[in-house]
Amino acid sequence: MKLPLFKYIFLTIITILLIEITRKSLDFNSALYNSLADKLTNQQIHDYFEFQKKWQWLEYLIIPIILLIKTSLIASILYMGIFFFSKIPITFKQLWNFAIIAEFIFLIVPIIKTIWFYFFQTNYTIEDIQYFFPLSALNIVDYKGLEPWLIYPFQIINLFELAYWLVLAYLIGKTTETNMDRGLKIVASSYGSALLLWVVVIMFFTLNYS
Repeated sequence: MKLPLFKYIFLTIITILLIEITRKSLDFNSALYNSLADKLTNQQIHDYFEFQKKWQWLEYLIIPIILLIKTSLIASILYMGIFFFSKIPITFKQLWNFAIIAEFIFLIVPIIKTIWFYFFQTNYTIEDIQYFFPLSALNIVDYKGLEPWLIYPFQIINLFELAYWLVLAYLIGKTTETNMDRGLKIVASSYGSALLLWVVVIMFFTLNYS
């Protein structure tokens, strides 16, 4: 259990560091202030930032919890796929390890985002930062021209998600002593189905509450 646990701790630390670097480099608070200026009074904005500053430590607690829940859920979903589609069993520990390894791919996203807004698109809003997802379908169509309920699915269609699938497929195929194609079938039938359901749920709630 030690090896995936160490990877999980390392993933958590790097994630928090990248979030802080992005926040400081892009002057996130100034962009947030400009966004709130049209909606709230100065006193309300001040109270909001004071509240955020007071409870910022909670974010450092939430991040590892979210990562733990996400990687554990994905490992559980893959475990069901292995149960139905593989003759060679894989333990939950191994699948959790695979999910953690694949999750490192998404660490590239905040790095590219920081570089993009720091050097190229220097005039930006909080919405630009929020909806920017490099190498995704959303960057092709521009979020401003989309209905709110379509933004998330367009974000999900990206090359990092594809790389995530391929890494999982490779690791599963290697462990089951088959091939990457077999691993991809397992990933698509289990994780892919769950991801599709998740996207539909997000679209439904966004459509009803936007």
